[in-house]
Formats: sequence, C-alpha cells, structure tokens
Amino acid sequence: MENYELFDNTERSQYEFHVEKFVPKIEYIKTNNGEIYLTHTEVPVALEGQGIGSQLIGKVLVDIESKGLRLVPLCPFVAGYIKKHPEWRHIVMRGINI
Repeated sequence: MENYELFDNTERSQYEFHVEKFVPKIEYIKTNNGEIYLTHTEVPVALEGQGIGSQLIGKVLVDIESKGLRLVPLCPFVAGYIKKHPEWRHIVMRGINI
C-alpha cells in the first residue's frame, strides 16, 4: 500500500489524504483547551478495503500526540481502531471509555 501524506485542512476542520481524485478524511472539532474531537471518518467507496482508513487514523493519532492534544474519539471507526491498538489509549482524554 502506498504511504499517503497527511494534510490538516484547518479551513474545513478535517485531516485528509489526497488519493488521485479522492479525499479520504477525518472531521474534527478542536477546543481552545487542548481537546480534539474526531467526529467522522469517510473513505470514498472506490478506496474501501485498501487500509487507507486505518493509515489515515494512524497518522492522525501521531499528529494529535505530537501536538499534545487530548483525544475524544466520537467516530466509531476511530474508537474501534484504538480498541485494536491500545497503545494509543494514552492520548484519549481521561474518563472517556472506548
């Protein structure tokens, strides 16, 4: 699988990959007190089943960690990824159950 570059599109409040004419994305809400809510993940149907969504989440989590943000994974796909990869639990805001 190709290694895609992560873009933080702050105007649209979403992380995204640019894959040919497609834009897999994770929408977010950032607060002024260091929290980020990942609200929705979308991978175009033409790209499903290629691991692009998992790669996107992995890179987003690295970015969130590097910025010292506390994560609230509202998106079920993101929450499921963290369940499968508990090494990311440390960036989830305390008190949030996955």
